Amino acid sequence: MMTKNFNDLALLLMRLGFGGLMLTHGIPKLSKLGDSPIEFPDPIGVGATASLILTLIGEVVAPALIVIGYKTKLAAIPAAITMLVAAFVVHFSDPLGTKEKALLYLIGFVVIFLAGPGKYSIDKK
Repeated sequence: MMTKNFNDLALLLMRLGFGGLMLTHGIPKLSKLGDSPIEFPDPIGVGATASLILTLIGEVVAPALIVIGYKTKLAAIPAAITMLVAAFVVHFSDPLGTKEKALLYLIGFVVIFLAGPGKYSIDKK
């Protein structure tokens, strides 16, 4: 009987899937950095510029690190926090269907934080 363990492959797929798909949400926001003045939602009251920068860390920088598997557990923290804010602050009064995507990303980034990057990562080289 074959007893091959696919956990490392599963972790690679988690990193590529959640990190890569999150980049599709974050990368378009990079162009907002050139706007003057910066217009961006400020859900936690730190100002539009700071909100945009924090969002870009959570939706571009952290996911890119997660995809390549570098400082993966650390990178999963801002990605998860960004999705926590999206689900429970930005979409607080919205129906579950609206906040579902943020919740799914949140769960994925928490799993990545808890499980680590797996052997197919820069962290494990």
